[in-house]
Amino acid sequence: MKKTPLRPYLHINLLEVGCDEAGRGCLAGPVCAAAVILPSDFYHPLLNDSKQMSRKHRNELREIIEKEAVNWSVAMVLPKEIDKLNILRASITAMHRALDGLAITPEFILVDGNKFLPYKNIPYQCVIKGDATFASIAAASVLAKTHRDEYMCQLALKYPEYEWNENMGYPTERHRAAIIHYGVTPHHRKSFRLINEQLELF
Repeated sequence: MKKTPLRPYLHINLLEVGCDEAGRGCLAGPVCAAAVILPSDFYHPLLNDSKQMSRKHRNELREIIEKEAVNWSVAMVLPKEIDKLNILRASITAMHRALDGLAITPEFILVDGNKFLPYKNIPYQCVIKGDATFASIAAASVLAKTHRDEYMCQLALKYPEYEWNENMGYPTERHRAAIIHYGVTPHHRKSFRLINEQLELF
C-alpha cells in the first residue's frame, strides 16, 4: 500500500515547530522529546512515523534532519522525575524543555497526540497520529527516538543484564524477568508496574 505523503505544514504563513516524544511506555530510562523546525520545502522519501522505520533508516534520517533543519532541540525527563510527575506530565515537560532549547522562537506548535499544555503564549494544535501526518512531527519523532535509543545503549554498557541495547527499556518478557532476577536499578521507573505477575510464578 502506497504511503500518503506527509504534509509540510499546517499554516503556510507561520514558522511551525513539530513536537513528539519517545519512551512513554518504557519501564526504564527517560522520556525523550524533540522539537524540530523544518524548511517548508523539506522532503525525504524515508521520513515517516519513527515507529514505522528501521533503526538503520532512523539513524540515517537523524543526520539529515539535524543538518537540514532550520532549528532543532532534544530534551529528556529522567525516571525519578517521571515518578514524581506521572508519565503524561513528564512527556509534556520534556516537550516544553525541547521547545526551551530552540534558538528560534516558533509561531505555531504542532504536537503529536491529543494532550499538551500551553507553552508560553504560542498557539498550538494536537494532532492524533501527527507523526504520520506532518513532516515536522515525523522529524521530531525520529530525533526523539534516536537520541533516546543512543542513551539507552550507553546505559546498557553499565547494566548489560537488562538488554537495554535491544529492548530500549520497553516491557519485554526478558526485561521483566531480568528485573525479577537482578532487581531494579536507579534507571527504572518505580511508579510503573515493573513485574509481570505471571513471571513471578516461575
